Amino acid sequence: MQTTTPPEAATMQMHQTTGQSKKPTALEQAGGTKGLVYSALPVVAFVVANNFGGLGAAIIAAFAVAVAIAAARLLRKESLQPALGGLFGAAIAAGITWYTGSAKDYFLIGIWASLAGSVLFLVSVLARWPLAGLIWNGATGKGTVWRQDKRSRFYYTVATLFLAVIFGARFAVQQYLYAADEVGSLGFAKIVMGYPLLAVGLLVAAWAARASDKRLKAVGLLPARGA
Repeated sequence: MQTTTPPEAATMQMHQTTGQSKKPTALEQAGGTKGLVYSALPVVAFVVANNFGGLGAAIIAAFAVAVAIAAARLLRKESLQPALGGLFGAAIAAGITWYTGSAKDYFLIGIWASLAGSVLFLVSVLARWPLAGLIWNGATGKGTVWRQDKRSRFYYTVATLFLAVIFGARFAVQQYLYAADEVGSLGFAKIVMGYPLLAVGLLVAAWAARASDKRLKAVGLLPARGA
């Protein structure tokens, strides 16, 4: 009968636990750095094609690039989730643009989605359920214990307000460019104020989560590390 020594058993358990608990990060779920670059390509294609070939060419170019990205991911057996999301978004935006006949309407959904996001974050703060805390702790399985501590709520309130400002700034800038018919500048603003700004917001949310966890462990609402 084969036996396993305690050190070997501990090592095996550690590897098993690591394999079971390892989950893809938000960046990995979005397709990694490559996925973030891919998300900007349909916008670039739309703006460039609109400048040289007009609205019809722009719609075809943006949708064709989105389809090509999805096909490339499929052939490489990469995650299709970000590709399909981009393809769906490009199709809706192209449909609206074709219907209205105005190139700037390609960005219409994103503009109003930014306003909706900003309002949602602000409302969650007013309701004392800051959305940054709900999303982060929901994703990490910690529930709502953070709401029992005033300081933890403050950390997440700061992060939520920061995200509200980001989404509000997106709306303000892009709505101004939309009203001015600046299609090229709209495309640039959409790319620059998209994932790069969101990454900054996620860093603030991560700071809030670390500060909250440290506080909750200090007051006994979360178990201390190693306990």
